[in-house]
Amino acid sequence: MTHIIKDRMIMRNRTILFTALMAITIFFSCGNISDKKIRIAYANWAEGIAVTYLAKEILSEQGYRTELLNADIAPIFTSLARGKTDVFMDSWMPVTHADYFRKYDGKLEILGQIYDSARIGLVVPEYVPIHTIEELGAHTRRFSGEIVGIDAGTGIMKCTEKAIPEYGLDYRLMISSGPAMTALLKKAIDKKEWIVVTGWTPHWMFDRFRLRVLEDSRNVYGEAEQIHSIARKGFSKEHPFAAALLGNIHLSDTEINSLMRAIEETSGTETRAIRQWMDGHRDLIDSWIPDKEEYSR
Repeated sequence: MTHIIKDRMIMRNRTILFTALMAITIFFSCGNISDKKIRIAYANWAEGIAVTYLAKEILSEQGYRTELLNADIAPIFTSLARGKTDVFMDSWMPVTHADYFRKYDGKLEILGQIYDSARIGLVVPEYVPIHTIEELGAHTRRFSGEIVGIDAGTGIMKCTEKAIPEYGLDYRLMISSGPAMTALLKKAIDKKEWIVVTGWTPHWMFDRFRLRVLEDSRNVYGEAEQIHSIARKGFSKEHPFAAALLGNIHLSDTEINSLMRAIEETSGTETRAIRQWMDGHRDLIDSWIPDKEEYSR
């Protein structure tokens, strides 16, 4: 009788163990913890850095492992098209990045629209008494015949390369980066010097400095654009929950400006800044999280 009881206890324990193992297997197979990294590419643009770190932290909260990859815009689109990276959170349409979408037609997915009213153009400090791109031609010397740009190959640089001959300007377009451009802008403003830069909104520099976007009568820089989250082809099928989450991220003027300001004011501690921002916007973030029961990651 004792042997029978022991055998039953052993069988019962084995059943419990088997059930527990099956539960664990189901738990992981349903994707509560992702078995793959999501590789997010980003360029050194203020809004892109802010939104990318935000996406990283939200995905981490949902159990995903992420990897951030910094590069210029052309390599970012190439890597997405080749499947080397998964996501880019700062694609401007319909003008700025249109060439890349044409080049890689069929190899990219649009996940969602993050921001509605983005603009690009040429920007001067408000103390510079000009209001149009045409007026730059009469003040070449005051600007040292130079427009301070950002990364080569970006949409705003391509538009500026078109604007120089379109407006008959005798200017050289200086290649630099987003951070270098804002550093030179600050240096000039501190000395009340004349400077013209390639600029865009949303950007924290419009909160920090009194700036003016020059009127573009020939519409070289286009109308208002939208910032999208995009991915390599097949990402939504492989990661439907993550794709839906990233596609739900949408920010108002106030929200994106406060997010960029948080990042800019805490340089080098982006993760901490993002977490603090998230703590103050928890209802907004929760509204982006899809219903897990509808997705199998």
